[in-house]
Amino acid sequence: MDDVFEYRVLFFCMGNICRSPTAHGVLRERLLARGLHQRVAVDSAGTHAYHVGEPPDPRSQYHAQRRGYELSDLRARQIAPADFERAHLLLAMDWDNLALAEAMCPPAHRRKLRRLTEFCRRHDSPVVPDPYYGGTDGFEHVLDLIEDACDGLIDHIERVLAARQPTRH
Repeated sequence: MDDVFEYRVLFFCMGNICRSPTAHGVLRERLLARGLHQRVAVDSAGTHAYHVGEPPDPRSQYHAQRRGYELSDLRARQIAPADFERAHLLLAMDWDNLALAEAMCPPAHRRKLRRLTEFCRRHDSPVVPDPYYGGTDGFEHVLDLIEDACDGLIDHIERVLAARQPTRH
């Protein structure tokens, strides 16, 4: 790749208006805080085209902003075939969307597909549940899981980047 980023992460959920843009905003901010924002690109998308071009759900924006994450610049889009090639890691929010992405993904890139919650350290949840039809607590729970997973994800990314560095003698 003739690109300035050494590593690319794509988060995805169904419509790309609640969970995946929240993860996008959280990881973006945490990479900035760790000085990795110029090495790691972050993106988000949906498996469906329900909300293409729309900003994140106002509730997601509100709860994220209360914790210091800005999502208002993000716009929903659908996963594109090029995403499977460009991203080093594509992280699903749940089993259903993981299965949909696996069906779309060329076999050579399926190893890049994982669930975000695999990176959680404090929480034990197989998925980031969809808060869309629930109340305030659902959006807060989503943030709790995503913050935890993003911390573990950054540790993973740092290990990958360190392994790529030539050893000095």
